[in-house]
Amino acid sequence: MKWALVVGGVVVVGVGVGAVVLSWGGDEAEARRGVRLGTAVVSRGDLVDTEKVDGRLTYVGARDVWTGASGIVTWAPKEGATVRRGGALLGVAGKVVTLMYGGSPMYRVLKVGGSGGDVRQLERNLVALGYSGLTVDKRFTGATEAAVKEWQDDRGLEVTGAVDPGQVVFLGGAVRVRKVRAPEGRQAVPGQPVMEVSGTRRAVHVDLDADKQDLARKGAKVSVELPGGKAVSGTVTEVGDVAVSTGSGQDKKTTVGVDIAVKGPTGRLDEAPVTVELESERRRNVLSVPVEALLATREGGFAVEVADGTGRLVPVRIGAFGGGRVEVSGVAEGVKVGVPER
Repeated sequence: MKWALVVGGVVVVGVGVGAVVLSWGGDEAEARRGVRLGTAVVSRGDLVDTEKVDGRLTYVGARDVWTGASGIVTWAPKEGATVRRGGALLGVAGKVVTLMYGGSPMYRVLKVGGSGGDVRQLERNLVALGYSGLTVDKRFTGATEAAVKEWQDDRGLEVTGAVDPGQVVFLGGAVRVRKVRAPEGRQAVPGQPVMEVSGTRRAVHVDLDADKQDLARKGAKVSVELPGGKAVSGTVTEVGDVAVSTGSGQDKKTTVGVDIAVKGPTGRLDEAPVTVELESERRRNVLSVPVEALLATREGGFAVEVADGTGRLVPVRIGAFGGGRVEVSGVAEGVKVGVPER
């Protein structure tokens, strides 16, 4: 672990302690004779205890996709492709399976006389795709049938006016194809997943050791180091409630899943390793000085040299370290202290 100092909203991280040893019995003005000094200010801010953990850059909402279509797969998207509303998810027996947006799966044939939330879901998509003349409600009317026939004709499907589970898959939004489970030439079978997809929003996933679960809190801000060393900010969006165990014996590992939304460009590489810096504890509103300002006495304890031209030494009590700074008490905020020039 290491400490980080937050001053004025800027997080600085680091670790290490260095001090000049002196004797209280000597001339205080000579305490750093021969050392070229600069000055630093006793500042007030937050000290944050952090820990770095391994994660991977991915996309949110990974899930399997099923379809009611049955037959030989004649077309499949490339892994990494993005499919949006009205786009083709798969081709089965020469017929396209279309993605539409919605929260309920396609589980029955929708036709004239039908009613329910799935009908409204279909109608909402037809309108969004530019088909007019129908009312978005729960009733499959003649106007709905007319719009469906137009859509089927445009998609190269048999024009029946009824929509069956082999023609449409309802998902929550645009998806990114992670893995095709039923590639071209393979049999698509109802009840078996044809592909794995995710959302299109970038995220970081961490399999966090269960005994470190307290490090991850929903809504907490984190720093993510991308491949190449660039850092972006992130926010914890989900912390798993169920621990997952893998391996056995000495290799057994129990983890909880943590998802992090990231800001800024991250590239398109999927499953890239990243390093996530999580906050474990925060010391709020404390005074600190640069570590180099500390003078360790032979009698024990520490002091700082006030930068007022007198070489006066002020005893201080120290607390947490971090970011090249150390928590102190016994000296006032705003006081300038001496530090060796680099």
